[in-house]
Amino acid sequence: MTVTVSPKFQVVIPKDVRERMGIRPGLRMEVIEYLGRVELIPVGPMRSLRGFAKGIDTTVPRDDEDRV
Repeated sequence: MTVTVSPKFQVVIPKDVRERMGIRPGLRMEVIEYLGRVELIPVGPMRSLRGFAKGIDTTVPRDDEDRV
């Protein structure tokens, strides 16, 4: 699937991709250049990250010299 960049440097994300990805008007996207390509990353509210690490093991084995 290909898209064309407009004279204003805009592209239209195809409808099936928008629907699969849940992209809606007004969604903020982070634009990054990575390994020679452009990637769009949806930016959600910080509140949506609350509890994402719940239950993670936070114990870290340390050497005795680190325990001061």
